Amino acid sequence: MTRWWHTRRQATRTIGHFHSNGMSAERREMNLGQLLPFLLIAVLIVPMVLMSRKQKRAMAQQQELQNSIEVGDRVMTTSGLYGYVANTSDDATVDIEIADGVVTTWLRAAVREKVSEDVVEEPVEDDEAVTEVEETVAKKDDEKSVASETPKSTAEVAPPLEQTKKS
Repeated sequence: MTRWWHTRRQATRTIGHFHSNGMSAERREMNLGQLLPFLLIAVLIVPMVLMSRKQKRAMAQQQELQNSIEVGDRVMTTSGLYGYVANTSDDATVDIEIADGVVTTWLRAAVREKVSEDVVEEPVEDDEAVTEVEETVAKKDDEKSVASETPKSTAEVAPPLEQTKKS
């Protein structure tokens, strides 16, 4: 019986000094302190790696677009200018026709995207367009007639102070 009681007392004493996971409080704090720098590094490095991968993917897509430009493609430049590709013979530049007979030379890197020609213009009925134009012209004529009926001012302008004699 003494033996059983003695082992039970030692087990209770041992459990009292340690927490349920078998580590002392000091040891657990030390492990968290050692783990914290690694967690901070992971929190900072993981987003940077993901962003660089996304940026590389975007650059590859842009390079692929610039290499796939062909004569006749409708494109938009980085400055928002729309036009049709007229010449792609040079590796560094591309000629874009922005209006009939107006061709400008651009760097290939300035081409932002190919634009689809799915633009659908709705036809405006001629009667409505004529009515709108007539109303606009009538309003402008009324404004001009009101402005011409305004009497002219008879106020005189005083001479500049620099020209008057000082006494």
